[in-house]
Amino acid sequence: MLKIFTKLDYLLKETFLGLKRGGWMNWAAVSTVTVLLFLFGMSLQTSWQLEKLLNQFGSQLEVSVYLERNAYAATVAPIVAQIPEVVNVEKITKDQAWKNLVQELGISNIEGATQQLGSNPLVDELKVKAKNSDVVPNLATQLAKIKGVETVQYVDEAVVRIAQLHRGLNWMTFTITVILTLTAIAVTSITIRLIVMARRREIEVMQLVGATSTWIYLPFVFQGIAFGLLGGGIAWSFISLTSQFTNKLLRNQPEFIKFLTTGLQLSTTQVLLLPLVLLGFGAIVGLVGSLFAVRRFAKS
Repeated sequence: MLKIFTKLDYLLKETFLGLKRGGWMNWAAVSTVTVLLFLFGMSLQTSWQLEKLLNQFGSQLEVSVYLERNAYAATVAPIVAQIPEVVNVEKITKDQAWKNLVQELGISNIEGATQQLGSNPLVDELKVKAKNSDVVPNLATQLAKIKGVETVQYVDEAVVRIAQLHRGLNWMTFTITVILTLTAIAVTSITIRLIVMARRREIEVMQLVGATSTWIYLPFVFQGIAFGLLGGGIAWSFISLTSQFTNKLLRNQPEFIKFLTTGLQLSTTQVLLLPLVLLGFGAIVGLVGSLFAVRRFAKS
């Protein structure tokens, strides 16, 4: 056990020494990884927010089903409730709908308004809530085929736009992440390679005294991982500051605070997962970059 701690202490000291000697070369690698992880983290967070907003919008979206004059909500509602995509069915009779309408118009004499028109001009209505926004178009088609249904209406433009934005963001995130990941790996590899070349004489001495390639170059691999972890930590700090600034702006918009703030707020799991993803991704990028750098020297 003591031997293991001694080796670990040596590796950590050599890693810290290499980082200290790297100077501004370290900053080149860390800053590149930071930019990569900041953009990746912001895109991932926005994707989560849009997905939650889409689900929230979809769950609140109701399909309005207007029945024929000779059809009744109490008769059609059980049929609608049996559809798997339906979560809830609210029955609104034509008498209830007429009463609500005249009240909204500010008419106090309901009977007088009804007599002027001769009869209640409205029909029974069903408010149908779907499981999610994706099934709404198909659900509307099924509802329109039910006997006694005259018209099916739903507003899906906002949901469609958010879904398109979500898909577009995912593709853009993937493209940018791939490009910046390759760039970060290249910069990390070059930085580690320059550090190795700067310590070439020390490495030659270690080789002469019998040190193995793994033992010699492992601290450089740790340096690459340190670049990634440091970049991930900085990126997460920037993302947190950006999120706090955005939340302050939303608080100044009362009309959005009830819906958007809830939709854009990450869950506790996502809040805890985001820094772990950034640190893990950064460590992988640093590991791959450092392995590319030391592979050539280890074989020579």
